[in-house]
Amino acid sequence: MSRTPRTESSPPPRRRARLAASARRAQLVDIGREVFARRGYEAASVEEIAERAGITKPVVYEHFGGKQGLYAVVVDREVEYMVARIVEAISSGSARERLENAARACMHYVEERPDGFALLLRDAPAMKGSGEMPGLMYDLAERVGAVFSQQFRNAGYDAKTAPIYAHALVGMVTFVGQWWMDSRKPLPAATVVSHLSALAWMGLRHLPKRPAPVTGGGGQRVGSRPLKRRRR
Repeated sequence: MSRTPRTESSPPPRRRARLAASARRAQLVDIGREVFARRGYEAASVEEIAERAGITKPVVYEHFGGKQGLYAVVVDREVEYMVARIVEAISSGSARERLENAARACMHYVEERPDGFALLLRDAPAMKGSGEMPGLMYDLAERVGAVFSQQFRNAGYDAKTAPIYAHALVGMVTFVGQWWMDSRKPLPAATVVSHLSALAWMGLRHLPKRPAPVTGGGGQRVGSRPLKRRRR
């Protein structure tokens, strides 16, 4: 079969530029984050990721060893990004400012990286021989707890209790952020942050270093007489 001669007006065939290894890995991480967030780990395929990157499947295996390896890198990048934002947010300012900055960092993450947020809301895939991994948001809260521990220690509080507040912050922002995204952002992110930080600050501003229960197991105040019921 004879080839159609190329005229002077027709452009020469263009070859797709070959990316450097680091650029290719970054590209695959970005594409993988979007595919995993949209389809979930089980439904995502190396074929789709490779096709969207304009490469063949062996290239994905060459860089990450397979789907599980790529997923692990994507998740690690998202958790590291989130933790770095929170560390930066609480590194300076008053206690109220640090709290608000931490809430703002979390909400900005939800707003700016919706694929990453959707990814962290999912559970990691089952690992061979080790059962189900814990939820990714739980892992994130554990990392944030390590950051809070140092802050608590510096302020003279019991560092062992820091994970309570880390999980409370991450859990609160996670549920509110999910509602905010699912409701198609009914309020500006700044407004949501103001309400979240105000709610948290009302509980933290007078936080004692050794909190004690206000009431005993029977519903009566600790160290006081039993409450009398009013007669009708």
